[in-house]
Amino acid sequence: MTETVFTIGHSTQPVDRFIELLKKHGITAVADVRSKPYSRMNPQFNREDLKKALRDAKIKYVFLGKELGARSEDQSCYCNGQVQYDRLAKTDLFKKGIERVREGSIDYRIALMCAEKEPLDCHRTILVARELADEGVPIVHILYNGQAEKHEDAIGRLISMMRIPNADMFREQSTVIRDAYEKRGKEIAYREEEPVLNEGQQASTRCAE
Repeated sequence: MTETVFTIGHSTQPVDRFIELLKKHGITAVADVRSKPYSRMNPQFNREDLKKALRDAKIKYVFLGKELGARSEDQSCYCNGQVQYDRLAKTDLFKKGIERVREGSIDYRIALMCAEKEPLDCHRTILVARELADEGVPIVHILYNGQAEKHEDAIGRLISMMRIPNADMFREQSTVIRDAYEKRGKEIAYREEEPVLNEGQQASTRCAE
């Protein structure tokens, strides 16, 4: 039986409250999917500090930002300076991360953690949870108020938020969901900073096939 995988955003809350939310939902392991596991605004969630706080709470910590982070180092995942989620999801490294989560969920109740408060604002939902859900893994999002939201309900909110037309006899629901994912992905995917150019230089355009 496929085990449920949870997601959570640390946001700006105190680490004690964050841990309370984890315990409320029976989480025994946190998989950090931030590319850079540090926060100047919320240093309580810096990798080392968070790992210690979780260890004291008897919750395991693993960093999967290299495998499942949004800021890919693979240049083939970029088009015009922006990460393309569909390309990132096809890389061997990303697939390895997904498999680690699936294997870990056998022994642990895992929460994928990133920074954003709202699941629909984060790649943990639009990229990582999407791939897990497509493989048949049940996904539940732990909201800031402590409530749990099934992934299916979150995607229903996404479709409404993106104003994607409803399914009809010519348009399947799977297409509606795909379009909602893709539209949101283009809005939130990591984009490289524009380079500072000297006079006479032109910015290069990279859109790998």
